[in-house]
Amino acid sequence: MLNVAVLVSGGGTNLQALIDAQQAGGIPNGRITLVVSSREDAYALTRAQRAGISTEVLRRRNFADQDAYDTKLLSVLEKREIDLVVLAGFMTIISPRVIHHFENRIINVHPSLIPSFCGEGFYGLRVHQSALKKGVKVTGATVHFVNEVCDGGPIIMQKAVAVLPDDTPETLQRRVMEQAEWKLLPKAVALFCAGLLKVKDGIVQIKGDLSCSE
Repeated sequence: MLNVAVLVSGGGTNLQALIDAQQAGGIPNGRITLVVSSREDAYALTRAQRAGISTEVLRRRNFADQDAYDTKLLSVLEKREIDLVVLAGFMTIISPRVIHHFENRIINVHPSLIPSFCGEGFYGLRVHQSALKKGVKVTGATVHFVNEVCDGGPIIMQKAVAVLPDDTPETLQRRVMEQAEWKLLPKAVALFCAGLLKVKDGIVQIKGDLSCSE
C-alpha cells in the first residue's frame, strides 16, 4: 500500500475526486495519507478533514527562501513516508530539489491537451480563455509526471472534451473537470500505486489492460 500526498491551494475538487475514488475502492494499492495546502483558508483542507486525512499548511512567504521552504516540505513528506505526490491545483513553485528527490513520483493534472495551452502563465481560467480565443473545437485534460519544465514532464494519459459554441471559460472549465480531470487523475494514481507506470526514454509506458480513454 503506497502513501499518497496531495498538494492543493484552493477548493480541492480534484482532491475530492481522489477521495471519492479511494472510498469506492478505485485506488486499491494506495491511500491518501496527507494533504498539504499553500493556504490556510483553502476549502480543500475541509474536504481532507472530513475524510479523516491529515493536513499541513505551508505558505511559501513564511519561509526565508526557497531552500528553507523545500527543506520543510521534504521533511513533511518524508515524515509521512510519502511514495507519490499529486499536484491538484497547487499554486506554489515545486523546485528542482523537490522534483529530483521525487523523480517520476510527482503527478500533475493540467486542464488542456498538452502541448496546447500549457506552460508558464497557463493555469485556471486562463487556459480555457485561451482555448476559446483560439477557437479550438476540442480541448481536454492531461495527467503527467512533473519535471523541471513547466507542464513538460512525460505524459501519462489525456482525455478530449468537446468545446461547445456557447461555452464560456467557466462552463468549459467545469466540463473539462467533470469529463476529464476527475476521471484521469484517480486512474493515474491507481496505475502508479499498482506499479503499472514506467518511464522509458522520457515516455510513459502503461502495463496491463486499463484503458486511458474512459
